[in-house]
Amino acid sequence: MEQYSITGMSCAACQARVEKAVSGVPGVETCSVSLLTNSMGVEGTASAEEIINAVEKAGYGARIKVSDEELLKDRETPKLKKRLITSVCFLVVLMYFSMGHHMLGLPVPGLVEENMMVNGLIQMALALIVMFINRQFFTSGFRSLANRAPNMDTLVAMGSAVAFAWSTVALIRGNSDFYFETAAMIVTLITIGKTLEAMSKGRTTDALKSLMKLAPKTVTLFEDGAEKTVPVDDVRAGDIFIVKPGENVPVDGVIIEGTTAVNEAALTGESIPVDKEPGDQISAATLNQSGYIRAKATRVGEDTTLSQIIRMVSDAAATKAPIARIADKVSGVFVPAVLVIALIVIIIWLIAGADAGYALARGISVLVISCPCALGLATPVAIMVGNGVGAKNGILFKTAQSQEETGRVATVVLDKTGTITEGRPQVTDILPAEGVTADELLEKAFALESRSEHPLAVAVTEAAKAKAMEPADVTDFEAAPGNGLTGRLEGAELTGGNLEFVSGSAAVGDEYRARAERLAEEGKTCLYFSEREPGDSAEGKFLGIIAVADTIRDDSPEAVRQLRNMGIHVIMLTGDNELTARAIGAQAGVDEVIAGVKPDGKDSVIRKLGKRGKVAMVGDGINDAPALTRADVGMAIGAGTDVAIDAADVVLMNSRLTEVPAAIRLSRATLRNIHENLFWAFIYNVALIPVAAGAYVHLTGWTMNPMLGAAAMSLSSFCVCMNALRLNLFDVHSTRRDKMRKAKTAAAAVKDTETYRETDLTETEEKQMEKTMNIEGMMCVHCEATVKKALEAIDGVEGADVSHEQNKAVVTLGADVADDVLKEAVEAKDYTVISIE
Repeated sequence: MEQYSITGMSCAACQARVEKAVSGVPGVETCSVSLLTNSMGVEGTASAEEIINAVEKAGYGARIKVSDEELLKDRETPKLKKRLITSVCFLVVLMYFSMGHHMLGLPVPGLVEENMMVNGLIQMALALIVMFINRQFFTSGFRSLANRAPNMDTLVAMGSAVAFAWSTVALIRGNSDFYFETAAMIVTLITIGKTLEAMSKGRTTDALKSLMKLAPKTVTLFEDGAEKTVPVDDVRAGDIFIVKPGENVPVDGVIIEGTTAVNEAALTGESIPVDKEPGDQISAATLNQSGYIRAKATRVGEDTTLSQIIRMVSDAAATKAPIARIADKVSGVFVPAVLVIALIVIIIWLIAGADAGYALARGISVLVISCPCALGLATPVAIMVGNGVGAKNGILFKTAQSQEETGRVATVVLDKTGTITEGRPQVTDILPAEGVTADELLEKAFALESRSEHPLAVAVTEAAKAKAMEPADVTDFEAAPGNGLTGRLEGAELTGGNLEFVSGSAAVGDEYRARAERLAEEGKTCLYFSEREPGDSAEGKFLGIIAVADTIRDDSPEAVRQLRNMGIHVIMLTGDNELTARAIGAQAGVDEVIAGVKPDGKDSVIRKLGKRGKVAMVGDGINDAPALTRADVGMAIGAGTDVAIDAADVVLMNSRLTEVPAAIRLSRATLRNIHENLFWAFIYNVALIPVAAGAYVHLTGWTMNPMLGAAAMSLSSFCVCMNALRLNLFDVHSTRRDKMRKAKTAAAAVKDTETYRETDLTETEEKQMEKTMNIEGMMCVHCEATVKKALEAIDGVEGADVSHEQNKAVVTLGADVADDVLKEAVEAKDYTVISIE
């Protein structure tokens, strides 16, 4: 995504105008404009020059974003403060001449008191000065009107200009019915609102700004036996750098000397320091708390973990949440509608017999009280603050859409290995045979398994090393793939492996077989060991059993419990056999287990589950990437593979499963905040426009001075921003507000889902069919996305896997779809379909 800085936008109508202009440029696939950060994200093949020209033709300015720090720098607030102070100074003088003497009896020069014309000219001059100071409203407003795209500035400019023009005509005619103070007060009050809005908008990006400040500006390199301090931008991958106690790590690297404890709270939200030793990874912006270390730089500049987090959060701010489309549609017609309403109000009051001044005041009030700005800010300010809160807690939403969708998920699918479990086998039980001690069994198993790199062998090796054992020298080592290992220790033949393999060397009693079966029911893998002395032609001696299992994470049961309490159905998806899978599932407390699923079948399962509602997939491995992409929300554990992280919509830096309910909780809180903001913005306009128009004056006597209307308009946007800032106080790990599961019990839920799986997941799979399309013209991943989107929009198409490298699209159908329909959809996007198989 290419990001641009946009200048000249003042409200949601401006945002919609820029978005429409850029979306019309050939080659632009997606365009999202953020009023909050004055930025724009564009995907596609269009050149930067074409995009910038389109923005400028729409009446705004654009340039390619240089850096995230530049994009988030608050340039508006200082300018607005200066404008506001100057405006208020002249406005106070104007109010003194217009109302001070008349209402409060304050003294004025005799000439001014006696001569209405002189008083009027002074007021006109002062009003002109205030209007000139705030001329941006008029240049932007009337330019937008000339481009037939009126915005909020148009309403302000017209309200102020009409009041000034009426007063000027009255002055020429010798009438003392002036509105000069109204003309000046309108733009000043709106400037107050803009200043408060800019200040609160600036605070919404505080979390991101604080992240940017964490990385040191300089780094101490170790070259030729000496230390040298250089700017961090000069560091290259492979350089050796030094981090002293109390310093922040400048770039990502791997420790080559020294041990320490590193506080990674800046990236993961976890305040407990992590012990580090040579060979361990360290990340930029983390704090070295204790030891002196030397490290080798591995990722520098924009490749560091910190830079990727910042880019992820800023990219999310540049995208648009689906819920924002409601405001966009309203904002597109809001300003023209208000202009028409204001004109109708003036005409109606004139017909009703009101004097021209009163009718004009009602029309001006309608113009200045209407606020499309609050509508435009309702979603982005909440999204930005929510993103910041997530970043501080190690929860990264890649797009605004993923932030919204996360709160709507009905089903969470958890990969077993590395997500629910630790992802590496560990020794759980040691069952020595009669006459053999546990240490003796472990020592002999260690001697044999230390020669193997199999994950189960590694588990035995780590258990022995934890007891400070040293491996004995084994000769004649042989591995029987899928069965076990053999070797000689001091002349004796050692055998280790599965039951069938070891039974050929020694007899395994029924008692041990029964105990092994119970361990297997708990999801554990049993390794059997035997020993045959030299020259012994009889059966060898059975040594015992060592049980190994991929143990569940400490926080997995708690995470699942929280998800279920939030009314979410939890499924464990794994390729393991059903016996092992159900044992792990029972320990974790999930609602349903789907076992025996091959890596390429996970995508299909997620697609079927999606028929019940929004699905989130949580995984960490390469084999999870297709399912993460297929799910409505893909969540990657931060310690997982880069492929999984790239495929996911949400990245959990903490690598704790309890971050999954935390992410959903934050998304729900953000959605609630957006709804509150939209409600306030809509109700404000619905309630106050009739008051401003004088609709209730005969019933209640309510009316509104244009100056009060301007003040109300200013406060509306400020209130929306302040409401969004409340999210900064939200505790993502608190379960107090979790929505409990409704009437259906967990057992009933399992029953329902099992029925669904047996009928729908199997029967529909039989009904499915695939068609392979050979397509010419695809050049990149953007082409893939375009073709995929076009195909999946067709009724009956459940999914499409597109490859520009193979020039193919494999289309999965849930119903019969004619080849002509598929071909037409692809060729409508300017690609050529060669054949369909």
